[in-house]
Amino acid sequence: MEVNCGTDVSFTGEEHIKVYASSDWAERGFCGVCGTHLFYRLKQTGEHMVPIGLLGDEPGLVFKSQVFIDEKPDFYSFANQTQTLTGPEVFALFSSADES
Repeated sequence: MEVNCGTDVSFTGEEHIKVYASSDWAERGFCGVCGTHLFYRLKQTGEHMVPIGLLGDEPGLVFKSQVFIDEKPDFYSFANQTQTLTGPEVFALFSSADES
């Protein structure tokens, strides 16, 4: 689970962050010292997706969408209703944002 933190993101200890291109559409950031996954960044928009566990107990976070829902295990479900997107829908959304 991650939080879309947008494009205006900064990290303490940035000198330790390593980034690699993990796919055609995203880069992954991790700590070069301990290996902890810190984010993935969308190449087209620069948006940072940060794992929820790194943020602590932040008030006001809302679980509102699930992506790649077509790839989830059958036993994996949440009680609340959210927007759901399949992998193809996610990629279509990213590509239409690139065309804007």
